[in-house]
Amino acid sequence: MEDSALPDKSDTVADRPPAPRRRERAISVAAILLLLAATAAAWFWLSHPTGPTAGAPSPSPPKMTVAKPVVKNIVEWDDFTGRFEATDDVAVRSRVTGYLDQIHFKDGAIIKKGDLLFTIDPRSFQAAADEANARLDIAKTALDLASEEFRRAEALRKGVEISQSVLDQRRQQYLSAQAEVQAATAALQQARLNLEYTKITAPISGRISNRRLSVGNLVNANDTILTTVVALNPIYFYFDVDERSYIAYARMALLGERPSGRDNAYEVRMVIPGDPKESRIGHINFVDNRIDSATGTMRGRAIFDNPDLFLQPGMFGRISIPGSGDHRAVLIPDEAIGSDQDRRIVYVVGPDNKISTKAIRSGPKVDGYRVVRRGLSGDETIVVNGIVRARPGAIVTPEPTTLPPVAASLAQ
Repeated sequence: MEDSALPDKSDTVADRPPAPRRRERAISVAAILLLLAATAAAWFWLSHPTGPTAGAPSPSPPKMTVAKPVVKNIVEWDDFTGRFEATDDVAVRSRVTGYLDQIHFKDGAIIKKGDLLFTIDPRSFQAAADEANARLDIAKTALDLASEEFRRAEALRKGVEISQSVLDQRRQQYLSAQAEVQAATAALQQARLNLEYTKITAPISGRISNRRLSVGNLVNANDTILTTVVALNPIYFYFDVDERSYIAYARMALLGERPSGRDNAYEVRMVIPGDPKESRIGHINFVDNRIDSATGTMRGRAIFDNPDLFLQPGMFGRISIPGSGDHRAVLIPDEAIGSDQDRRIVYVVGPDNKISTKAIRSGPKVDGYRVVRRGLSGDETIVVNGIVRARPGAIVTPEPTTLPPVAASLAQ
């Protein structure tokens, strides 16, 4: 009875489907669903060859900032480098030999012409002056005696009381006494001059260097350098012009397009980084008489006022001199210039708002703009901002603007 109540194990297991068959059926169903989805998508794209956005509106043309070039009369400027030098540079020496007694200045100070700088021990020179003065007194006494004897001899000669030879001797003694007085006077002047030279004063106004000797050292006349003084206001600027530029300047001077620096002190500009003044105006005051065969350059010199003493001898600078006469030119910002291999180009917007390119030949910068020597007439409308997005043949939406006569960065 117990055996009949329990189910047969073999029959129960046989009635269940195997687990692997269920998995196979699930995978088959998923594969069928994926195939149906792919078929539906393919049918959709085949029935809509231009995609779902075919009916959407096309994007508007990109916006470009455009402007007319600046056209005005200008003078082109050429830049050259050089250094400042003092208008006067003096090495201070003593005119007498002696021991340095006093120093009357502070190293590196600004001094004026005539200021006392050094004192040489004056005692020996004072003694020499006193001696020369005494010798002059002796010579004057001898001259008085010789003069009196000569006068008496002339009176006696009229009465034929002395011979002619005695008279001639008295005359010779008188003339010798006169010469002795002159010599003693000259010696006294020299002694007093040497005594004066013991006080060494500033030969020019300017900035003095440091003392080269300390008190107590022997100073040799006309040999020992005690210090140096340089004049700072005004100040010179020397620069070298290459031969090609010099020939161009000379040709323009002959044609009357630009004045010659030899005959006209025309204005030049100087800009130095860090200078409290934006620029300094000077004048050409010297052009050398030959081209240096070693460097192929012509030496020029300009002079600048330096009341604030900012400019110093030896300082490096860049000078701008007129490189042309007054002429009409086309100017554009550097941001509007692109490149196409080895050419410089600008992007021009035509009446149909289509972009085209024009090759140009650029020149120097004037008033913050680049001079266009060839390629533009000034009537074109060019892209001045965003040229990286400009493409020849593309249609754009121009946004006109007006370029100021002077670039904003330069005006600021």
